[in-house]
Amino acid sequence: MTPALSRTRFSVLDRSRTRENQPTAEALQNTVHLARETERLGYHRFWVAEHHGVPGVAGSAPTVLAAAIAAATRTIRVGTGGVMLPNHRPLIVAEQFGVLESLFPGRIDMGLGRSVGFTDGVRRALGRDKADAEDFAGRLDELLGWFRGTSPTGVHARPPEGLSVPPFVLAMGEGADIAARAGLPMVIGDLRDRDRMRRGIDRYRAGFRPSAWAEEPYVVVSGTIAVAATPEEAHRILLPEAWAMAHSRTHGTFPPLAPADEVERRTMTAGERGLYEAGLTGQVYGTEEQVAHELESVIKETGAQEILVTTSTYDREALLDSYRRLARIAGLS
Repeated sequence: MTPALSRTRFSVLDRSRTRENQPTAEALQNTVHLARETERLGYHRFWVAEHHGVPGVAGSAPTVLAAAIAAATRTIRVGTGGVMLPNHRPLIVAEQFGVLESLFPGRIDMGLGRSVGFTDGVRRALGRDKADAEDFAGRLDELLGWFRGTSPTGVHARPPEGLSVPPFVLAMGEGADIAARAGLPMVIGDLRDRDRMRRGIDRYRAGFRPSAWAEEPYVVVSGTIAVAATPEEAHRILLPEAWAMAHSRTHGTFPPLAPADEVERRTMTAGERGLYEAGLTGQVYGTEEQVAHELESVIKETGAQEILVTTSTYDREALLDSYRRLARIAGLS
């Protein structure tokens, strides 16, 4: 374990990915099981995401799932990566996190994003459109106001008012500027485009304004990390998600994960093949020694205080083994 790795927190984001020929409910149960395992391994926090109308993702209600995870664990921090604020009224989001913090004091994180639905149909079903993302900064300020008790409505939110639930901003695009102006920790990815990621981090640090939530910039770098006994085995962990991403970008629907063997046998169009291969480049994968070296570089390049691992794959045992090996690399206990 290197000095940079030893002073860096490691956390997990699981999107409750569904798998071919397996019930959707199993994906949610697997997420809770993974949370217990990562807690045992010493990871700092465990987050879940928000997706609507996506065949390949079961995680549609992150605060509900976070409650189940917090109830099934004892020490690991639990939160969202994130709740998509344009989809909800800020008061409702504040109330949900206030309830979580009241039930599990000192363990809840509030990760917030500015994306709206995956497709036009989902956005219509949510009663939202892409323009709703443009008011993210205003919605964020309103949400934090419910915890501070400063709403101009004169209404007081119960139970969130007076509670301290750490907020994080998922910084895609202008999210870095919003996080900086609000004085909030920032979560940024992905590891495949290091130059873009560094530019976002530099912009965030340059514009950061201390706040009641954070006195100094706090950077969480998120991305896929796969560790195995050999580079070839680690590479195979990446195949199901790479194929699913390629399929989603060419067919407009995000599918359940397929076994790596089946992915390798599938016939792809030239466009699919290009997207599939692009999805495999730039990821952090390999043996423990190789991944430790690569993560050392990432931490030095970005100055990140925390790494949020977002790996998904079909083979559950391979995924668990990867997290165990990464815990050894990071010296978690």
